[in-house]
Amino acid sequence: MSKMRIRKGDRVRVISGKYKGVEGKVLRRFPDRDALLVEGVNIVTKHVRPTQKSPKGGIVKQEAPIYACKVMLVCPACGKNTRVGRAFLESGKKVRVCKQCNEIMDKV
Repeated sequence: MSKMRIRKGDRVRVISGKYKGVEGKVLRRFPDRDALLVEGVNIVTKHVRPTQKSPKGGIVKQEAPIYACKVMLVCPACGKNTRVGRAFLESGKKVRVCKQCNEIMDKV
């Protein structure tokens, strides 16, 4: 299990597999499985049984988790796929930094 440097709400691009090149927003993280739920990526069909909550039931399409190693963070400043670096501000706060353009990725 590696250290996950991607957070909920980050914009990521898929770098390998069926959805290569697709960009999406991270909806949820699964750090124990090293996986992410990305908007519009890894769509699967699921058969839903009728319940009181959803009396219709049927077949629904939804996102399934994708391994974190198959995606890269997209820098909001330069728009490129990038690795994540760490840096400290003058105030002592630790922030994420784009390795391509050295811009701060976190909202300060």
